[in-house]
Amino acid sequence: MEHTGQPMDGEAGTAAGDDGGMSENPYAGLVSRLREAWLSRRTRSLEYRMAQLEALGRFLEEKKEDILEATALDMRKPPFEAEFSEVLLCKNELNEALNNLPRWMKDKHVDKNLATQLDSAFIRKDPYGVVLIIGPWNYPIYLLLVPLIGAIAAGNCVIIKPSELTKNSEKLMEEVLPKYLDKDCFAVVTAGVEETTRLLENKFDYIFFTGSPSVGRIVMSAAAKHLTPVTLELGGKNPCYVSDTCDVQNVARRLAWGRFFNAGQTCVAPDYVLCSVEMQERLVPALREAITEFYGPEPRNSPDFARIVGDKQFQRVRALLSSGRVAIGGQTDEKERYVAPTVLVDVKPSDPAMQEEIFGPLLLIITVANMDEAVDFINSRERPLVVYAFSSDSEEVNQVLERTSSGGFCGNDTLMHVTLTSLPFGGIGSSGLGMYHGQFTFDTFTHHRGCLQRATGLEPINTLRYPPYSTHKMGLVRTATSIKRRGECLLL
Repeated sequence: MEHTGQPMDGEAGTAAGDDGGMSENPYAGLVSRLREAWLSRRTRSLEYRMAQLEALGRFLEEKKEDILEATALDMRKPPFEAEFSEVLLCKNELNEALNNLPRWMKDKHVDKNLATQLDSAFIRKDPYGVVLIIGPWNYPIYLLLVPLIGAIAAGNCVIIKPSELTKNSEKLMEEVLPKYLDKDCFAVVTAGVEETTRLLENKFDYIFFTGSPSVGRIVMSAAAKHLTPVTLELGGKNPCYVSDTCDVQNVARRLAWGRFFNAGQTCVAPDYVLCSVEMQERLVPALREAITEFYGPEPRNSPDFARIVGDKQFQRVRALLSSGRVAIGGQTDEKERYVAPTVLVDVKPSDPAMQEEIFGPLLLIITVANMDEAVDFINSRERPLVVYAFSSDSEEVNQVLERTSSGGFCGNDTLMHVTLTSLPFGGIGSSGLGMYHGQFTFDTFTHHRGCLQRATGLEPINTLRYPPYSTHKMGLVRTATSIKRRGECLLL
């Protein structure tokens, strides 16, 4: 695996010159080199894929402390949160692939009709080819390596582009990861906005992007020029309905953990709570108690609370504090990029904080009369990445599940559905396109190739479908190829 930094100023200037975009793309050579490696079938064997995945496992094992240090420098991510989200969850995905890859790769034989009973019909699991993975800054290791695991497992050559906003994690990916993987088949590209735009001009066989909907549209537009398939892992405002019938202390702890983990910079964090006025009066004190229990009386001094990733992001989150009324927290420190764990009440749907994904440690509370009103509110907005529902009544949780649409769903907890490699993870509508985790990642980076291998003899049977046509032939062809409803009797 090699690392390729941003093109030199002169090179970039030439590439972007006034020649109608006909100059050599600075990344064309890299993409071409990886395509040659893929066409050589180097990545196809089970042994090769397993060896590369095992090398990735050694990276996670040997460089764990480097990962913790890099994420701490980037956003003061607590070591516990970093090890859990950036290392442990990656290892789980890796082990899931290593344990199951021989089975995933096997041809899947499928049912046949009467006309093909003597033939072989199967699904071949082919790699796409040269794929591009663009990672975000909020989980700079996990959200880059999990797609990479699936792409390697599926037999692709891969270019990965870490986020430029988390400089220390980007440097780790650029300088250290290439030492573990095959440099002829895998490369790390470090790039800002302009360079990434040039990178996207190249023809890839698949693009996997994690980030904001606005940039997702740009990626999808670039991919469309080459008819390249994409997975877009985006985000949105994740609602959380809290019923009057629940253990408010448990709800508060699970909500606070999900909202304030990584200082709220999590795409599946609960964004706003929908509950009754009565529940709000019980929930706010419980949330205050949970926040104090987790982070102490002064969360700024807690080693377990992260910081906002950058100045621009800090200013955006701080501006959202004007929405509603601060019931808990609200303190900020621009120098530290610190925003306290905050709960906002009396929030109106028209407030600024309800117009965009929070992506910070602010939890909004909007009061509704009942579950019906909550469901109507959720359904009146863009479909989110996840819907949460808390209730002691399982039927009430199921009602929210049945009557809403979202990428995922979690009842009576937050974030934990993401930890299961057996569940697909992805959005719907503006929250994303496609899914991954576990075998779903392998399937995402795999072309499922429908194959039929027919016997060379028995040509008289084939004459039934050749001209000249007749009613008699049609009857025989219908018998040989039709799929009948179960229970129907087919008379020859």
